[in-house]
Amino acid sequence: MKPVPSTVGWGAVALAWIVAVTLGMRVLLAYEYTAGAAAAAPNAWPQSTHVPAPRQRPALVLLMHPQCSCSRATLSELARLMAHVHGRVDAYVLMLDPFSGRNDEWAQSHLWTTAAAIPGVRVMLDHDGADARRFGASTSGQALLYDISGRLRFNGGITDARGHEGDNAGRASLESLLLHGTAATGHTSVFGCGLFAS
Repeated sequence: MKPVPSTVGWGAVALAWIVAVTLGMRVLLAYEYTAGAAAAAPNAWPQSTHVPAPRQRPALVLLMHPQCSCSRATLSELARLMAHVHGRVDAYVLMLDPFSGRNDEWAQSHLWTTAAAIPGVRVMLDHDGADARRFGASTSGQALLYDISGRLRFNGGITDARGHEGDNAGRASLESLLLHGTAATGHTSVFGCGLFAS
């Protein structure tokens, strides 16, 4: 005759499962809401960058790792921003290319295609991350806004967590700066993969 499983035994298994799920959720949430390293962006437009300096409109520079799944949400927010500001900014997405042009397919990923489809956005390869370094960026999704005099006006991210779309302080600040010239903040946290992570 087979022994009947005890209630205590099943209770211990259920408790262990609940603890494991709870710990797993805490780890995932901590990862989603842990910001990447903030950019040490220059206050004035860097002279040696390959990105055209702002002239008639402010310039928005978005630094991105082409394989960062978190950055899909950043591009969705960029598309919303561009639709709301009606051509008031020149926007550039710089895709990291650590291979110096030897493997363009790696850099010209789905994120590249998505960014290139956003009206008003120009996508450029950033060979060896040279421009990311010039702009002081180290996290994918880093956004920098420079005004027509080349002065830094915004430094941060445009999502409120890794891979999360929706209203957030970064996009709201950029919209306000571009539409009204002022914003509640000029700095937000950036959520994304490390640009130079191996």
